[in-house]
Amino acid sequence: MKCITTSIYFLLITISTTVMAKQLSAVPIKILFGSCLHQDKPQPIWAAMNQEQGDLFVLLGDNVYGDTEDMAELKAIYAKQWSKSGMQTMLANTPTIGMWDDHDFGENDAGTEYPQKEASRQIMLDYFNVPKDSPRRTRVDGIYTSHILNQANKKVQIILPDLRWNRSPLETVGRLNYMLNKAPNNLGPYLPSQDESTTMLGETQWQWLEQQLQQPADVRILATSLQFLPEFSGWESWANLPHERQRFLALLDKYQIDNLVIVSGDTHWSEFSQITRKNGQPLWEMTASGLTEEWKNVSPNQHRVGESYAKANYGVIELSGKQLTMSIKDVSGNNVMSHIIKL
Repeated sequence: MKCITTSIYFLLITISTTVMAKQLSAVPIKILFGSCLHQDKPQPIWAAMNQEQGDLFVLLGDNVYGDTEDMAELKAIYAKQWSKSGMQTMLANTPTIGMWDDHDFGENDAGTEYPQKEASRQIMLDYFNVPKDSPRRTRVDGIYTSHILNQANKKVQIILPDLRWNRSPLETVGRLNYMLNKAPNNLGPYLPSQDESTTMLGETQWQWLEQQLQQPADVRILATSLQFLPEFSGWESWANLPHERQRFLALLDKYQIDNLVIVSGDTHWSEFSQITRKNGQPLWEMTASGLTEEWKNVSPNQHRVGESYAKANYGVIELSGKQLTMSIKDVSGNNVMSHIIKL
């Protein structure tokens, strides 16, 4: 009788554990994304974002508009933005991580030549509450990082590369050529580099990135401050260094990575982009920009799926069961566009 009772007990425990696991796997994971946040502008978008009750908030860059070599001024700019009531609510209720882009790095379109990057990084990491002993504070080649979100029986890896610290000078068409030919077509002044010695990441960061792609994860998100898939818009993007863009695609093929999506910022408009990889699998990118910044002259994008959206917005990724949903939402929290990916 005792053996039968024990067997029933363990059977009930097994059933209960299985039911709990199924219930956990059905609980959606929600990650919020935003970029291009100007400290001097109204920020009504926080109300909708705080209503989301996300599990994680990722700032993709241009988290403030500093554009200065005066570090006292940069600190004051961060302090002004971080004191906003809506952002205070987000920081109090939602784990927040982030990467910089040019304006919080310190100068428009700046790269490795920016003279105050060491001091600038310490200020940024202070405001993101990054521990004093974090490698991000002392690495000689940037503040790149990754984050693991373990929830609902899923391991979500968020990879945040640093596209500023090592970025080589960009090639331009020249001011007259830009004004006559590119600006009228909503294109920027930059050209794709033919010099394969130019870089955004630097070799040490490339080795780190390759290692990250080999870590176990159910879903991977490349959270990049600049657009990855769109080509030849003439503005800052991975397409300005096409050999590095191709190098990342080659890594996805090498390690047979089919569980990765890309989220980007910077542009001041939002859109979905998609390409088909060599293995026939689609690769999707959601651009979420900006929280305050808007740009009406949207550039052409041969990989765009659907329409663009050039008013204040934020991005959301939800994981539920075997489904990933990417959404762009407006200042009131209404869905502007969305796409579902089967995992």
